[in-house]
Amino acid sequence: MLAKVKSFGLIGLKGYLVDVEVDVNRGLPTYDIVGLADASIKESKQRVTSAIKNQGYNYPINKITINLAPADTKKEGSLYDLAISIGILVASEQIGCSKEFLSQFAFVGELSLDGSLRRIKGLLPILITARDLGITKVFVPYGNAKEAGFIEGIEVYPVKELKQVVDFLNNQTQIECVQTVSYEYIKSTRPSSNDFAWIKGQASAKRALEISAAGGHNVLLIGPPGSGKTMLAKAFSSILPDMTFDEALESTKIHSVAGTLDSNIGILTERPFRSPHHTATIVALTGGGNKARPGEISLAHNGVLFLDEMPEYNRHTLESLRQPLEDGVITVSRNAITVEYPANFILIASMNPCPCGNYGSDKPCKCSPSQIHKYLSKLSGPLMDRIDMLIEVDSVKYRELSIDTIEEPSKDIKKRVDFARNIQENRYNGSNVHSNSKMTNEMIKKYCKLDKESSELLELSFDKLKLTARAYNRVLKVARTIADLEGSENITLEHLMEAINYRSLDNKYWL
Repeated sequence: MLAKVKSFGLIGLKGYLVDVEVDVNRGLPTYDIVGLADASIKESKQRVTSAIKNQGYNYPINKITINLAPADTKKEGSLYDLAISIGILVASEQIGCSKEFLSQFAFVGELSLDGSLRRIKGLLPILITARDLGITKVFVPYGNAKEAGFIEGIEVYPVKELKQVVDFLNNQTQIECVQTVSYEYIKSTRPSSNDFAWIKGQASAKRALEISAAGGHNVLLIGPPGSGKTMLAKAFSSILPDMTFDEALESTKIHSVAGTLDSNIGILTERPFRSPHHTATIVALTGGGNKARPGEISLAHNGVLFLDEMPEYNRHTLESLRQPLEDGVITVSRNAITVEYPANFILIASMNPCPCGNYGSDKPCKCSPSQIHKYLSKLSGPLMDRIDMLIEVDSVKYRELSIDTIEEPSKDIKKRVDFARNIQENRYNGSNVHSNSKMTNEMIKKYCKLDKESSELLELSFDKLKLTARAYNRVLKVARTIADLEGSENITLEHLMEAINYRSLDNKYWL
C-alpha cells in the first residue's frame, strides 16, 4: 500500500515542502530511501524501526521504499523521522484515517529509539513556510512548543512520543494546540544584566557609544588594558532600541537553524550579543561548513558583534568582515548549496594601542616603533574605512573608582537613543533604511546638507586626515546622528566637529 505524508526541509533560512511517499509492498524485507537523502536520513531505518516496535506497533516485514520529493533537492537532517514512521504505519494499515484527513497535516521531528520525539533545529522557518503554503496543522516535538507559540494562523500540535500522533490520527485521543503568546509580555519579563550605571568614569566613551546606538554606527575602542573597554561593550546592548517583533522573528530564525535558541523561551527578547574568541576561523565567523550553517556575524544580526582585542584575530578572518559590513548580508557558497544569510549588525571592536598596551598612556611603553607599526598594521585600511568611530578609552583614575556614586543608568541613555531612532524611522519611512548608518548616497545628499562654514571645515579635515570617500560619508552619517540626538533639523558646525573628532585617532595611530 502507498501512503503520502507531508513534511518540510530547510535550505538556509527557508523551509520547503517535502512529500514523504512510503510504499509497503510484497517482497524481500528491505528499507530503501531515495530522493537525495544524506547519511542522517538513511540512518533513520534504525530509529524508525525501533521506535515503531517500542511503541507497541508492528513493523512490516516487507519491501519498504521511501521517496522524498522533490527528488532533485538534497535532503539532510533527522527531522523526517516522524513523517517516515507515520507513512509506514499508514501504508501498513495500522493508522485508519482517510487520505483527505491525513493531507491536512505535516509532520516534523526526530525519533528516539523508544519512540519519544527530540527537539529539532530550524522549526520557526518551517512553520512560517507551512503557513504561507496553506498547511495550517503541523505536528512538532514537545521540546519545540515554546518556539511555535509566536506564529499566528497555524495550529501546532506538540507531541512527546509517536503513540500520541497515532492515537490522534486514529481518533482515539485529542492533542491541545500550542497557545499563541504575546511577544510584548515575554519581552517585559526578561531583565537586562548589564548597565552603564556600574561603569565608573569614561564619560567620552559613553557619549560615543550613545551616538553609535542612536545611529547604528560601528565603533573601535582603543585603550590600555583594564580601562573598561570590555565592560563598555557588554553594556552597549542595554541602550539599544528594543527589537520589534519582526526583528525578533528574523533573528530567532537564524538562532533556530543554528541550534542556539533557548528552548525555554522560544524567541529572542534581547538583541543578540556575540563575542567570538580571537582564534575563530573564517567559517566560524562568516558561516559555512558541510551544511552551510550561519556564522557569528549572522547570529549577531539585529544586534552586536564584539571583537575583543581585534588585532589578535587572523587578518584573513578580519578581512572577511568587509563585505557584510557594507551590504548587511553574507553569501555562503559550498559545493552543493549557496545560501544568503542576513548580517546586519553593529560592530564593536576593542584593541590595545600596542603589544604591551601602554602606548599613549601615562605608563611607559616597552614596544619599539616597528613592533607598534606591525601590531597596528594588522587592521587594513579598507577595514578601518568601514568603522565609523574611533574612540580612545583612557585608564580610570582611583578617585573615579572610589567615589560612592552611581553613574547615569542605561535606561536614561536609552530614552535619548529611542528619541533619535524615532526621528530616523520617520525620516526613512517607506524605505529599507532604518538608521543613519545605512543611508544611501542619495539620502546623504538630501539629509546631510552643510552650511558654508561646515563645508570648509570638512574640506580642511578631509585633506588633513587623508579621508577616503567612504570615510567622508561616514563622518556625515555620524554628524547626522549627533544632530538627531539634539533634535536638530540641520547639521551644525558643532555636530560636524564632534563627528570629525571620532576620525582623528586614525591620524594618530595609522597615518
